[in-house]
Amino acid sequence: MASTKSDLELGPRLRAVRMQAGLSQRALAKKTGVPNSTISLIEAGKMNPSVSALKRILEGIPIALSEFFAFQPEAERKVFYAAEELTQIGKNGVSLRQIGTTLYGRAMMILAETYEIGADTGRTMIGHEAEEGGIVVKGRVEVTVGDQRKVLGPGDAYYFDSRNPHRFRQVGPEPCEIISACTPPTF
Repeated sequence: MASTKSDLELGPRLRAVRMQAGLSQRALAKKTGVPNSTISLIEAGKMNPSVSALKRILEGIPIALSEFFAFQPEAERKVFYAAEELTQIGKNGVSLRQIGTTLYGRAMMILAETYEIGADTGRTMIGHEAEEGGIVVKGRVEVTVGDQRKVLGPGDAYYFDSRNPHRFRQVGPEPCEIISACTPPTF
């Protein structure tokens, strides 16, 4: 079945509504019982959910179907952001501070990441439709991408296809700080 323009708008609309509610894909998945990978595929425009599946996802935000389809997110036009204006989207010792309040209409996501001592993105490696890269500013982090693993320190960098399963784990005596970018935005 061919995608229509309205099908293609569903993903960015869901992402904008989810971000406006301050939820990560994982948090929304946990609240609704819908797999994180399904939410990711819908937001990427690679999957069209049934009405009942979409309703279940939207109940986790919460927003009614009628409100969802009436919602018209605007692309953020702001150019400069003070440190306190970065949107916090991390938890469990991993702090992800995003530039901007929404990713709607953006081709790239930029994050200031902090991994507290012992913090980890999880034992289960993650993968998503994107490319990402970053530079370690402070501390040390072990980055695993597929079967490759390396400990990176200040000034070291990474860049990879995010479809490869990957994981970040803080190592060393101090928190790790990374500035990263991901395109297209996937959180």
